[in-house]
Amino acid sequence: MIKKKQGIDIIDKILDACYKHNPDALFIMSLMHQYEERGGLSKKQLEGLYLKAQRVIDIPQSWLATLEAEILKRPTRDKTAALVNKPLYEKDEASEKLMSEILVKYPQHKRVIFLHTKFSNNEQLSVDEKKELEKFHKLLIKK
Repeated sequence: MIKKKQGIDIIDKILDACYKHNPDALFIMSLMHQYEERGGLSKKQLEGLYLKAQRVIDIPQSWLATLEAEILKRPTRDKTAALVNKPLYEKDEASEKLMSEILVKYPQHKRVIFLHTKFSNNEQLSVDEKKELEKFHKLLIKK
C-alpha cells in the first residue's frame, strides 16, 4: 500500500460522500478500492468520479473545484494515430527507363547489366552511378 500525503484528502472525502449517497454503485466502490490499494486514480477515473460527484447534492462546490483542479494538473495521454508506413526505398523511374533503353539496344552491356541487377535488388543507385547511366545513355542512344 502506498503511503498517502499528509493533509486533507479531498478525493477520499468525495469518494466517501458518493458512496454514502449510493452504497450500491459499483463504479464508486471500484474507485475506492483502487484508491486505497494504489494510492491514486488515473485522470480518466478522476473525470468519471467528477461526473458522479456533480450529481450528489451534499458535496460542497469547493471539493468539486479541488477535484477539477487535480484533473487539470494530470497529463493527458493521447494515443497517436498509427503512422502509414511508406517504403524505405522508392524506385527511381528515370534510371529504370534509361537502363531499359540501353539494354534494349545493347543487351550485353556489362556495366548496365550490373546496375540493373543492383536496381532490381532494391538497392539504391549512387549519384555517380546515376551520372554514369546518363553518360551511357547519351553516348549509346542519343548519338
